[in-house]
Amino acid sequence: MRPLGEFDGDSILEDTVFLELFELEDPIERSRWKVQLGRRAKALGVKADFDEMMRGYSQAEREIQKQERKKRSLCTIDNYTNFTGPYDRMFCGAWVADDSGVFAQNSGGLDATACYHPILPVERLKNMETGEEQIKIAYKRNGRWSEIVVPKIMVTSANRIVALSGRGIAVTSENAKLLVKYLADVENFNDDYIDVQYSTSKLGWHGTEFIPYDTEIVFDGDSRFKQTFESVSPRGSLKVWLEQMRQLRTSGRMEVKFLLAASFASALVQVLDGLPFFVDLWGETEGGKTVSLMVAASVWANPDESRYIGDFKTTDVALEAKADMLNHLPLLLDDTSKTSARIRDNFEGIVYDLCSGKGKSRSNKELGINRENRWKNVMICNGERPLSSYVSQGGAINRILEIECGERVYQDPQKTVEIVKGNYGWAGKRFVEIIRELGADRIREMQMEIQKALFQTDKMQKQSISLSIVLTADKIATEHLFQDGQYLALEEAKRILIDRNELSDNERCYRFILDKIAMNPQRFDMISGCEKWGILEHGYAIFYNSAFDQICKEGGFSKKSFLSWADKKGVIQTQGGRYNKVKKFAGNSVRCVFIKLSPEVDSEGFEHVDIMQMEIPFR
Repeated sequence: MRPLGEFDGDSILEDTVFLELFELEDPIERSRWKVQLGRRAKALGVKADFDEMMRGYSQAEREIQKQERKKRSLCTIDNYTNFTGPYDRMFCGAWVADDSGVFAQNSGGLDATACYHPILPVERLKNMETGEEQIKIAYKRNGRWSEIVVPKIMVTSANRIVALSGRGIAVTSENAKLLVKYLADVENFNDDYIDVQYSTSKLGWHGTEFIPYDTEIVFDGDSRFKQTFESVSPRGSLKVWLEQMRQLRTSGRMEVKFLLAASFASALVQVLDGLPFFVDLWGETEGGKTVSLMVAASVWANPDESRYIGDFKTTDVALEAKADMLNHLPLLLDDTSKTSARIRDNFEGIVYDLCSGKGKSRSNKELGINRENRWKNVMICNGERPLSSYVSQGGAINRILEIECGERVYQDPQKTVEIVKGNYGWAGKRFVEIIRELGADRIREMQMEIQKALFQTDKMQKQSISLSIVLTADKIATEHLFQDGQYLALEEAKRILIDRNELSDNERCYRFILDKIAMNPQRFDMISGCEKWGILEHGYAIFYNSAFDQICKEGGFSKKSFLSWADKKGVIQTQGGRYNKVKKFAGNSVRCVFIKLSPEVDSEGFEHVDIMQMEIPFR
């Protein structure tokens, strides 16, 4: 079509203009030219003549289409689809299906239009977790074939199938019923020819197969995670990646080796029947935290921004869904300080939920229960503050392995970033092969041997189990992949573990109370004019019940749990089986909580001193 400015009153009415216009296949493009030509004709003063010509050509086109449809109805080839393209012909019964669309056929010719373009079902996908089916539909628009995978229920209901109009399929409430019937007929007529492909919405282990490396099972997950799924693929060279990793590992920096091991360890959590856990790399900015996270991601996937690595600027439901999709691959989250309001208000709950390996049960519109989200992997995150600073309860802290990131982990961080962006995904694939070669029993023996060396009475066992999985992954990768002898040192790794007393909620509650007493002496002084919490007497802080309740609530501790623990430890006084005693204040008897100011104070208020440990000066 020539430029609009070149048309005059005569040339805009020539037959070639209308012939070119009606040869345009794209209806949107054709409509755009109709509007522009109409405006030009109006400016030239020939709008009425132009409209008359347009009506004539439109009527002629309808007649041609009608004749072609009637001709097709009389010479349909053996009741098979007759689409031009890569798909085999399928039996379609009484339907006429060719490059101009799909039409219902009766004894008198064509009855109605089911679809204005070629369309047919080409594959069924059966989900291994739910048993639900999806269907792959191929359709041709603007001369190009496309494929979409949709739930089977979407193409079996006239009300639901209209939603496919948003994907480019020409379906409306008028032709929806016919299109549903046509797709159902073609699928059922060709049941022996349409392949049934087993599918999954979860990556990782499925028996002995590992998705996405074993192609017998295809991925049919949420479209929100299509980009994440596509990023899990090899690119570049394993040799180049290994050379760079060996160089980084010989630098002696624990940060690099630990995050690599944690990334590999994610594929072992299921094999060793472990529980999910967090690995948190924290430290000042410019230390190399983000680069370390990219290195960990490059084991399995594309570490580029917004590809595989996510963040906390989301919702708990979205994090749960992503963990379910990744399944046995690591969940990588950048910068704990970048959190949405919903995550920030319930950070502790998020840690518990992700480390439980199980999502919440939810009902659906039919009042049934949706499939529960489940996963067994390692969550790797980073930030300027330790992840434990966002949580207070010991159960959450017990599920976190924290590594402090020192200064300048990488001498040339830009070089490392460029290499991992161009070479990734090979190590994870090779690691899965190594796991299969070694076998679950051999790997379990390795892990139990390391776990035995880590178990100590003063360390938390859950943390020790998590660390043993990381060290097992490091051992396997060092011996079979890197082959460089750069193991994570057991004694160095032990320093990550937290002492049992440091982690105990009740121990921390006791320290919190003692700190509050030391910081607020005026609240135990009967002379000062502020609100009183109680008195200090004979080595004990004697709290009013309401004041003690307030302090426990402020610290986020359970009063009942603490008092039970304190009674067993002998740091409170009891009376009549109750965790408090009667104390007289100004002639009034009040039940109070008696807390020892020091664990070494006896019931009379005297502190035990070991004279053998005292330094006695010579006279």
